[in-house]
Amino acid sequence: MVNRFVLNETSYHGAGAIKMIPEEVKARGFKKVFLASDPDLLKFNITKKVTDLLDEAAIPYEIYSDIKPNPTIENVQHGVAAFKNSGADCIVAIGGGSSMDTSKAIGIIVANPDFADVRSLEGVAPTKKPAVPIIAVPTTAGTAAEVTINYVITDAQKNRKMVCVDVHDIPVVAVVDPDMMSTMPKGLTAATGMDALTHAIEGYITKGAWALSDMFHLKAIEIISKNLRGAVENTPEGREGMALGQYIAGMGFSNVGLGIVHSMAHPLGALYDTPHGVANAIILPTVMEYNAPATGDKYRDIAKAMGVADTEKMTIEQARKAAIDAVKKLSSDVGIPADLKEIVKPEDVQFLAESAYADACRPGNPRDTSVEEIKELYLSLM
Repeated sequence: MVNRFVLNETSYHGAGAIKMIPEEVKARGFKKVFLASDPDLLKFNITKKVTDLLDEAAIPYEIYSDIKPNPTIENVQHGVAAFKNSGADCIVAIGGGSSMDTSKAIGIIVANPDFADVRSLEGVAPTKKPAVPIIAVPTTAGTAAEVTINYVITDAQKNRKMVCVDVHDIPVVAVVDPDMMSTMPKGLTAATGMDALTHAIEGYITKGAWALSDMFHLKAIEIISKNLRGAVENTPEGREGMALGQYIAGMGFSNVGLGIVHSMAHPLGALYDTPHGVANAIILPTVMEYNAPATGDKYRDIAKAMGVADTEKMTIEQARKAAIDAVKKLSSDVGIPADLKEIVKPEDVQFLAESAYADACRPGNPRDTSVEEIKELYLSLM
C-alpha cells in the first residue's frame, strides 16, 4: 500500500513570525496581495498587525472581508470576482478556518474556472492546477487550515456543509504566530482548542491512520492536553503550545482523514450555525464510546498522551474509559456544554443523521455506521 503525505512548502512558528510575511511575498515575486480577513479582525485591529508590515515594505494590497463564520457559496463567488478585479497575484488569508477556507475556494476557482459553481468542488474534485498561492496566518488555534488540503463551504440553499479535499488548495506558506491568537476570547479559545483535540483523536483512530500520521497525532494530543487550559486563561505558554499542537494535528489528519464526530458536527453548523469546535467537543466523548470496539488498544495511547497515569496496568476496557473520561474532564474544565439539548430540535434529527452519513468524513470512521445509528447518537446527546 502507498501512503501519501502533503505538507506546506514552508512554515514559520513562534511569536513574531508574521514579520516573515513581507519577505516571503517579495522572495516569491508577488506584486500585489489580496488580503482576506473577517470583519471582526479588521474591527479589532488584528489584521492591522499584518497590513502595517505590508505598508512598511511598500507591498500593495487589497482587503476582502465578505467572510462569514460558516462561509457560503455566495461568499466564495463574490470573492472570486473581487480577486479578479483586484489585480492581485497572491492571497494572504488572516483568520480562523472561515478566512482560510474562503481563500482556498477562491484560489482554486481562479486557477480552475470550470469549478465556478463551487458545488462541484465537494468531495475530491478533479482540479488540474494549484490554487492562487496562499500565505495563511491563523488567528485561532484549532482548524489547522493553514496546513491541510481540506476546506468547508456551506450550501445555504440545502442547509449543509460541503467538505472539499484537494491537494491543490494547500497554502504555500503557513505563518503560525501565537501573538495573532492572544486576543481570542475564552469561549472561542476553548472551542477551537477542542476542535484541534478532535482532529488529533479522530486522525489517530481513523481507518487511514498509519505510522507517520500516528506520530503527529499522539504528539498533538499530548501538547493540546497540556496547554488548552492555559490558553483559555491566556497564558503565553498556553497560547504557544496550542498554536503548535493544532498545527501538528493538522499535519496528520489532513493526510488520513477524520470520522463521524466531524460528520455529525458539520450539519449542526450548517443548520444552526453552531460553532464547529463546540459541536465537536460535545459529540466527541459519545462517539469515542461508540467507536471503542473498533479501535484496538489505541485508547490506551490516547489516555497516556493526555496525562493519565498507570495506563499500562489497565485492562483495555479501563484504558478506553480513562481516555474518554480525560476528554470529558478537559472539555468541562474549559467550559464546553455537556449535551445538545440547547442546540438540536427533535424534528431535525432525521435530516441531521442523513446529512452526517453523506458527509465526506464519515467513510474514515473506524467503525462502520448507518443513518439509524447516527440518529441514535444524536438522540443520546439530547
